[in-house]
Amino acid sequence: MHNPVVAATARALVDAGWTALRFNFGGVGRSTGAYSGGPEEIRDVAGALHALADTLPPGAPRLVAGYSFGAWAGSMAAREVDGLHRIVAVAPPLAFFDWSFAEHLGAPLVVIVGDRDQYCPRGRLDALMARCGGRASATIIPGGDHFLAGREDEVAAAVRAVL
Repeated sequence: MHNPVVAATARALVDAGWTALRFNFGGVGRSTGAYSGGPEEIRDVAGALHALADTLPPGAPRLVAGYSFGAWAGSMAAREVDGLHRIVAVAPPLAFFDWSFAEHLGAPLVVIVGDRDQYCPRGRLDALMARCGGRASATIIPGGDHFLAGREDEVAAAVRAVL
């Protein structure tokens, strides 16, 4: 939740007039929950989306944005949510998680990734883009690795550009 990339993404959303909600998955930070990398985290995202929806005006645009594992969990949770404007996956770990579900997402998928991301191999990114057809796009940040250290402003600019 306090990761600089997550903070930059949330700040970009708020600066653009969106409401942003950040949270930790179980086992992260001070949480005492158990991190499993599975259905529990997907339910966490879905619960956060539903809680946030209750606070927004009717018809307000909504999106899911996540970084690294949060990109996967957020995208998985987005499958069950109607009416999303976008799904923003920052540095998705395509090398570790199955993304075959992405072609069936109800909202366009936007990937923001460094060209040196060791956990998002270019071949897998290209395959994901091909599977999703015109419902996915990618912004590549030159020189950025998976952690995008020092590239937070570029991530924020990429997020604002897709809103």
